[in-house]
Amino acid sequence: METILVNGTEIAPAIVAAEIQNHPAASADKAYIEAVRALVVRELLLQETRRLGLEPEPMVDGDGRCETEDEALIRQLFDREVAVPEADDASCRRYYTNNLKRFRSPDIFEAAHILLSASPADAKAYAAAAREAEIILSAVMDDPKAFADIARQRSDCPSGKDGGRLGQVTRGQTLPEFETFLFALEEGQLSPVPVKTRYGIHVLRLDRRIAGKTLPFDLVKAKIAAYLEDASWRLAASQYIRILAGRAEIKGVDLAGADSPLVQ
Repeated sequence: METILVNGTEIAPAIVAAEIQNHPAASADKAYIEAVRALVVRELLLQETRRLGLEPEPMVDGDGRCETEDEALIRQLFDREVAVPEADDASCRRYYTNNLKRFRSPDIFEAAHILLSASPADAKAYAAAAREAEIILSAVMDDPKAFADIARQRSDCPSGKDGGRLGQVTRGQTLPEFETFLFALEEGQLSPVPVKTRYGIHVLRLDRRIAGKTLPFDLVKAKIAAYLEDASWRLAASQYIRILAGRAEIKGVDLAGADSPLVQ
C-alpha cells in the first residue's frame, strides 16, 4: 500500500483496511481506492473543522443513536460552510412538468392463472407441464367459464382455491417473463400461448387493467422540493470538498479521478 498523506497527516494502512469493508466493489483494487478516497475526504473535513475551531455538538436521532464527535464536527462544518436555497414553487413546478412519468400512479392489473409447477432444470417434467398447459389452454378457449374450475382442480398455486385469481398486481410484483405476457393482453383476454417461467408453465388471463393516474402537483410538491434541495446540497458539498482538496497537499490518491460523487 502506498503511503497516504493529507497535509502531512498519514492515514494508516490499518485504518484503510478497516474502511474497505464499507466499499463493496467489483475488485479489491477498486474497493481499496474508494476506501482511501473516503478517508482522505474525511481527513480533509476534520482538518478544516480544527482550523475553524469548531467544537463537536453531537445530535441524537429519533431512535436514540448519538453522533460521534467526528460526525458532529463534519455536520457542523457543512451547516456552516455549505448553504443551498430552498426550492421555490417555480423550480418545483418545472421539475414536475418535465418529469410527469415519475408522478404517475402505477397501472394495476387484475389477473388469473393456472400454474403447472415444474423446474426448467428437469427437462422431462417441464415438457410434460408444457403439454398439459396446451391442453388446458385449448379447453379454456373453448369454454372460458371452465377456467375457475380447472384452476381449483389443477393449479399448483395457492390462488387455485380462488379460481386462479391473483388479485391486483403492479409492475415489478411478478416475474419479468410473466409480466411480458400480462402487460400485452387486453381485458378479458387469455394469453394465446402458455407462459413459461422458472416456476413452471402458466395459463394466463387478464381480467382488468386499471390505468395509473398522474398525481396532482400539490400532492408531490413537498417531495420534489426535498429532492431538489438534497441534489443542490450534494452538488454544493462536493464542490466545497474539491475546493478543500485543491488547497491541500494530498499524496497517495487522486481525488479528481473519482468515479462517484465525493459526498455519499
